[in-house]
Amino acid sequence: MKAVLPALARPLLEPRLPAGLEVAWFADHDQANAMVVDADIAWVDQQLPAWTGEAIARGEKLRWVSTIYAGLDSFPLDILKARGVTVTNGAGINALAVAEYAVMGVLVAAKRFDEVVRIADRHEWTQSAPGQIELFETRALIIGHGTIGALIGARLEAFGVTVTGVTRSGRDGTLMPDQWRPTLGDYDWVILAAPSTDATRAMIGAGEMAAMKRSAWLINIARGDMVDQEALIEALTARRIAGAFLDTVHPEPLPPEHPLWSAPNTIHTMHLSGRSQTRMFQRAAALFLENLEAFLAGREMKNVVDLEAGY
Repeated sequence: MKAVLPALARPLLEPRLPAGLEVAWFADHDQANAMVVDADIAWVDQQLPAWTGEAIARGEKLRWVSTIYAGLDSFPLDILKARGVTVTNGAGINALAVAEYAVMGVLVAAKRFDEVVRIADRHEWTQSAPGQIELFETRALIIGHGTIGALIGARLEAFGVTVTGVTRSGRDGTLMPDQWRPTLGDYDWVILAAPSTDATRAMIGAGEMAAMKRSAWLINIARGDMVDQEALIEALTARRIAGAFLDTVHPEPLPPEHPLWSAPNTIHTMHLSGRSQTRMFQRAAALFLENLEAFLAGREMKNVVDLEAGY
C-alpha cells in the first residue's frame, strides 16, 4: 500500500508509520502530481487549495484522502464520490484559532482598532475613540453553528453578547436555514462560519444586506463565495451596513486592483485566521496517524466527509 505525504510533516509522521507502508514524501506541486498517480492514501495539501484538488484528481487508485482543510470547495468531490474514495477533513484542527480570530474581528469592529492603528501610524494623539460600541447587550447571528461557530458563540457570550446560531437541523434552539433571513434586522453582528456548499454560495446578497441594521457588521471567517461581493461593495459604499471584517474573499488572493480592497469600513485579514497558531501541523499529524491506524484496521475514522453534502 502506498501513501503520498507532505515532506514538511515527515519528522512528525515517519517515526510512527507502520512497517510495510510505502511512503512517498512530496515537497512541491509537481512531485505531488506525479506521486499520487498510483497511491492508495494521499495527504497532498498545498499552499493553493486548487493545487491540492488538481493532485487529488490525478489519483485514480486512491482509497483515502486526508486533508488539513475543513472546507473542501476546491476538491473534485464528484470525482471522489464516483471513485468511492473516503475523505477525512481537518475540522477542529484550526477551530480555536479561527474562533479567536472571529471574536477579534468583532472587537476590532466595535472599537475600530484598525483606525486606532492608522492614527498611531500618523503619530497623532486623538482624544476621541474611533469606535465606541460595547459588546455587552449586543446581538450576534452565527450562520453555521458547528464546531467553530459554537466556539465563537461561547466566547461572545462571555462579553455579554446574545448569540443566535443557525444549523441545518435547528438543534439546541438554533434557527434552521429557512428561518434566519426574516430576523436579520435584529442583529449587530452577522457572522459567517458555515461550510461552503452549493446552498451557501452568495447567501448574503443585496437583499440580506438591506435587511441588516445600518449599524451592523458582517464578519466572514467561512468562505468568500458566501457573499455577493458586488452587492457588498455597493452596501458599504452606500453605508447600508456599518462595515465588514473579511478573513475570506473571492478570489484568493484578492487581486491588488480589486475594488473590495478600498471599500469603506472594510477590514481585510487575508485568510490568516487558521494560520494564527503554532500547533496546526502537530494536530493534523496526530489526526492523520489516528485515522491511518483505523483505516488499516477497517475501523471507523474521524472527520469523514459526507461527499454529497460537501462537509
